Amino acid sequence: MGNTIRAVVHEGRIELLEKIDLPEGSEVLVTLLSDDPGFWLKASESSLDSVWDNSEDDVYAELLEK
Repeated sequence: MGNTIRAVVHEGRIELLEKIDLPEGSEVLVTLLSDDPGFWLKASESSLDSVWDNSEDDVYAELLEK
């Protein structure tokens, strides 16, 4: 199971922002976070659409009309 650890790039190297016990040679995945303010909105748009725009919620709209 994976853990998420915050890090920064300093002089071309990735530096962890907290101490962890990581065995030498461990494989890691690095996800780059965007500084673009609209990035997270665009990245989450499809998930939000599936939550807000689904026919199952029509039941609740009908209850509110009563």
